[in-house]
Amino acid sequence: MSRALAPAAPPATGAWREGDPVGHRRFADVGDLPLQLGGVLPQVRLAYETWGTLAPDGSNAVLVEHALTGDSHVTGEAGPGHPTAGWWSALVGPGRALDTDHWFVVAANVVGGCQGSTGPSSPRPGTSRPWGSAFPRLTVADQVAAEVRLADHLGIARFAAVLGGSMGGMRSLEWAAAQPDRVGAALVLASAAASTADQIGGQSAQITAVVSDPGWRGGDYHDAPDGQGPHTGLGLARRLAHLSYRTAAELDVRFGRDAQFGEDPLDPRAPGRYAVQSYLDHHADKLVRRFDAGSYVALTDAMNTWDVGLGRGGTEAALAAVRTPLVVVAVDSDRLYPVADSRRIVDAAPSVVGGLRVVTSTSGHDGFLLEADQIAPVVTETLELGRRG
Repeated sequence: MSRALAPAAPPATGAWREGDPVGHRRFADVGDLPLQLGGVLPQVRLAYETWGTLAPDGSNAVLVEHALTGDSHVTGEAGPGHPTAGWWSALVGPGRALDTDHWFVVAANVVGGCQGSTGPSSPRPGTSRPWGSAFPRLTVADQVAAEVRLADHLGIARFAAVLGGSMGGMRSLEWAAAQPDRVGAALVLASAAASTADQIGGQSAQITAVVSDPGWRGGDYHDAPDGQGPHTGLGLARRLAHLSYRTAAELDVRFGRDAQFGEDPLDPRAPGRYAVQSYLDHHADKLVRRFDAGSYVALTDAMNTWDVGLGRGGTEAALAAVRTPLVVVAVDSDRLYPVADSRRIVDAAPSVVGGLRVVTSTSGHDGFLLEADQIAPVVTETLELGRRG
């Protein structure tokens, strides 16, 4: 009787690296990037994908913003160069809400990320090593500043719309605040105008999990042998995060106190796992094989520092000054970015169109990825606002 082989040890980093299959990525060198918190990130490169055809006047361009562990692969199958299928495939493509037969869709891997854009796993200019511990702190405003450079590179003077959820919603709102003449309308989905103490606390715990792993090596682990990266810490961070992405009620319905098949959690000799533990273990293992711990820390830190009012006189003052039409959507069961966070934007920003929209979902924060039937109409509305703007 054959025995199943144990999975191979994960690489030190799950980042895309030079020599890996390119897939559908393209690359733009956007120059040296001055940073909001000081310093300059030199020789920034952004990996991006596009779908559709740019109109001669550029009027049909749309920017789609990914969340924390997403990337530029918004739609399409998994394959060489793309470890996962598109994260919004139900909404982006021919005949879908964001119809690529009409719209020219752009999605970039955020600066600080690990799927082709400059980040901690990227080669540090002037050296033969990755950035690692020397990678500077970034903010959401820095991420958007890099995307502005990408728009210039592509010859796009103005996006008809910028669409994003979660961390992508932060960038969508930052585009509206920072670049009002370059955005027709913005969709801010399952996000916030500024991170709260609760969000900073949970996210800081995830950072601590990563940097406390001996495999972290101060951030300089990228050349470690397979199995010797900060996988335990990154996996723990993913487990903590995933619990905030879903709801207590959903987890209880799906798993309850059931044991993983063939395992006994109450065995005093060798305790097995509950089914929910196995579920979290699975998501942790998937992430460590496709993501970089340094990027997880850098991007989570950027989410902690997020405040659209930074340098603009405070959150409410910044929201009051936004003139780009905003469509603001919350998920009713979201416990990471609860409805109150979206309500704050609606109450303070006079450019919000149609008041607060609320998606009904049992899936919590992940509803912004899963409830395509409810999200499609607000995508369509945002595009129409941008078309008219």
